[in-house]
Amino acid sequence: MKVETDILIIGAGPVGLFTVFEAGLLGLKCTLIDNLDKVGGQCSELYPDKPIYDIPGVPVQTAEQHVDALVKQIEPFKYNLHLSQRVETITEIETIDNITTWNIKTNKGLECISKNIFIAAGAGSFEPRRPPNIENPDQYLNKGVSYNVKSIDRFKDKNLFIFGGGDSALDWTVELSKIAKSTNLVHRRDAFRGSQHTEELMRSLVESGDINLLTPFQIESIKGKNKVEAVTLKNFDTKEIVNHSADELLFLFGLNKKLGPILQWDLTLSQNKISVNTENFQTNKNGIFAVGDINDYPGKLDLILCGYHETTLAVQKAYQRIHPGERVPFGYTTSNKKLQKKLGVGK
Repeated sequence: MKVETDILIIGAGPVGLFTVFEAGLLGLKCTLIDNLDKVGGQCSELYPDKPIYDIPGVPVQTAEQHVDALVKQIEPFKYNLHLSQRVETITEIETIDNITTWNIKTNKGLECISKNIFIAAGAGSFEPRRPPNIENPDQYLNKGVSYNVKSIDRFKDKNLFIFGGGDSALDWTVELSKIAKSTNLVHRRDAFRGSQHTEELMRSLVESGDINLLTPFQIESIKGKNKVEAVTLKNFDTKEIVNHSADELLFLFGLNKKLGPILQWDLTLSQNKISVNTENFQTNKNGIFAVGDINDYPGKLDLILCGYHETTLAVQKAYQRIHPGERVPFGYTTSNKKLQKKLGVGK
């Protein structure tokens, strides 16, 4: 199958989806490719129920609700979506007046021709880090061991132990304490890497008895025949061993990130991310842009709203590459009559 498109987007996460919106405002058509079987990226795959608080004008929204809203937002625009396949090769076809055309091929035989490639692949391919020194923890997968929260109902009325010291561990400790029978946060030291506000909230819940904070501890072993029945913890300082009855163990040690085929595309990298300029977020290759968590530049913050800013500016450059010499049409969405008509709003 061979298609031509104005912008080829690698990654159908939030930033990739928003790229379709920004491109649509300029009359550009997008094609999205993602190796997952659904849109939403990490938001859908790893933490659909996790609350997001930093979307302007939206006090709180789960990751899944945010993805649903983005999909609704791009309904007025034409785009193609190809899931469960991975981009393998990117080849330069021709360059005329410094405008390069690219050929993109996937592992499923899809071939795309485009002047613009947007890499919005989040952290690249990823898999959760396993607990150290535990032999085959995956034998309890979905039987008391989890590496993400796909449904909060799994933890309702359960004796829950959460392991980790970052944002995800703090966020889920606070959220799941509302429904779990008991919530225990285990960390090897009494210092955390997450948001100060969330840490303060967690500690207030510890004082009220809603959360049990176990530091400095690390996991020693998991007990149970066909499912998790107990967990053994070891004090990091005294080496004391303690046993606890447990129903669910949630390991939030972060992700092992892999760029995969991206490493073969001759893009300039910095700390396992793709280097870009801050004028239009183009890489060292003309017509190849990197937006969202996959890119790196001075002052970079891995926030969804930063990715939205990046792709908005990148789309402006993509338009210029398709229509060289033309002024990029700019107008506020509040005065975009065509968009309002498509959305069924306005007069």
